[in-house]
Amino acid sequence: MYRVSDERFDELVDDALDKLPEAVVRRMGNVVVLVQPFNEENPEILGLYQGVPLTERTFDHTGYLPDAIFIYKDTLERHAVSEDDLAHEVEVTVFHEVGHYFGIEEHRLHQLGWG
Repeated sequence: MYRVSDERFDELVDDALDKLPEAVVRRMGNVVVLVQPFNEENPEILGLYQGVPLTERTFDHTGYLPDAIFIYKDTLERHAVSEDDLAHEVEVTVFHEVGHYFGIEEHRLHQLGWG
């Protein structure tokens, strides 16, 4: 287990988001990234995407609350052994959940190394 302050963890999430390709960032809209300690329904998951993936949206998909990507700090810290390890796991988790936003299925995310 490797713990960091909430502020440092937010920086790690921001660093991961900064590594997303510009073409990906330009296509992201009406989505928020939130950090929480853990998922109450499934405390072992590292992150979660909630919303309607871009591939499933219709032309009239407006007026909805933002989609949400949750990154679970306590759970990720439990899996890390160093800050570098934690940063890597945060990056993989952020990319994984952003992938779900774009409609990429679980098996393909694992093939891409974002599993």
